[in-house]
Amino acid sequence: MTEIVDTNVILRYLVGDDKKQKDRAKKWFKEAQAGKRKLAISPLVIAECCFVLESFYGQDREKIARVFESFLSQRWFKIDERKTLLALWKWYKKGLHFVDSFLLSWAKISGFGILSFDKELVQKERK
Repeated sequence: MTEIVDTNVILRYLVGDDKKQKDRAKKWFKEAQAGKRKLAISPLVIAECCFVLESFYGQDREKIARVFESFLSQRWFKIDERKTLLALWKWYKKGLHFVDSFLLSWAKISGFGILSFDKELVQKERK
């Protein structure tokens, strides 16, 4: 059975502010890496992680992007829209919100256009 990883598991693993939970998350990830557990991660969970890391933990976008570029590259995670997630960080680091960065990445990879009233987003999409 595949298990969906919740935001709090990723946050505990990355931040480590609860040692017991960090150790448990680490154990689960090692089991997945060894093929003993199947883990899935949703883009929505990554969006929430970014929001919490920025707003609650005060982490800067460069650091968040660096961590997730590596974290999401792990092939032992099943990740929906992995390609889109891995490509969005260049816009996120430049100040775009996660969702706008995701939309830009998705549009570029898929050859889609973006319908939006957000002039900045539409302008970046055309570049």
